[in-house]
Amino acid sequence: MSELTSESRFVDSFETHIAGIDSVALDKLHALSMTVAWPHRGEDWQFLREFGQGIVAIDEIGRILGSAMWFPYDAQFATIGMVITSPRLQTNGAGQWLMGHALEQVAGRNLGLNATRAARRLYRSLNFVREALVFQCQGEAISPPDVELPSGAAIRAMEAGDLEAIAELDCVAFGTDRKLLLARLMANSKGIVLTRAGRIEAFSLCRRFGRGHVIGPIVACSDGDAIAVVRPHAAEHAGAFLRLDTREQGGVFSDFLSRCGLPVYDIVTTMSLGGPWLPVSGHQAAHEPRTYALVSQALG
Repeated sequence: MSELTSESRFVDSFETHIAGIDSVALDKLHALSMTVAWPHRGEDWQFLREFGQGIVAIDEIGRILGSAMWFPYDAQFATIGMVITSPRLQTNGAGQWLMGHALEQVAGRNLGLNATRAARRLYRSLNFVREALVFQCQGEAISPPDVELPSGAAIRAMEAGDLEAIAELDCVAFGTDRKLLLARLMANSKGIVLTRAGRIEAFSLCRRFGRGHVIGPIVACSDGDAIAVVRPHAAEHAGAFLRLDTREQGGVFSDFLSRCGLPVYDIVTTMSLGGPWLPVSGHQAAHEPRTYALVSQALG
């Protein structure tokens, strides 16, 4: 057994061991994310645990010192997320130790993740490569400007029967089937779809998260369509905290977010291991669905 996947190690004279994330109370996971100023509530942790798998580092007196999760979508691809190491664990290769256990569980798959500034060095040491930037846009939403609907488009509330159509759009944009995840999101979100001649061509979901609400995913074929399915959420939550994570840098969509009171607050980096996660720039067909907003930094 290598040092990266050893079952225990000493931190500040306390023996620390690996345990399954489902064995830990939600309030302890919430406390862990608070140590690094992440906004996740206990309910947000529970949602992630229901969809993914993970591990925690626990010392001999029961303190949770770190976590790592993975979300397998199929036999070829998984995302990594919720990699947290408390200040006491951020020495002596503890981050690599946690990641070593996580990578062992998803061996053979291509991997994607969104890395904070503090974690980029760790992931580079594990041979992850940079692909793109993610702009975390958030703030107290303001009433959005009036915008005409794109030509031939209509918007309406998402319905349960829309799952197949939005899953097909999302599969093209994301690169693999996320139907199960989307079904769970729909049960906990308010959704908007954009249609042309009765066919769904864009959608967005907005749910309770952290300090307020988060919009994502958003899948659309154009900036205009993406704006059309974002605007109702911004209007509904005007005066309240709202967040949206996007890889769109500059342009009409980003300008619209700023006009809704959602400026860029932070930037993280999309990275991959084993093979590219995102479409190669310039190789994506015009009018093909793409992801305008992530589900979350953990899920992509």
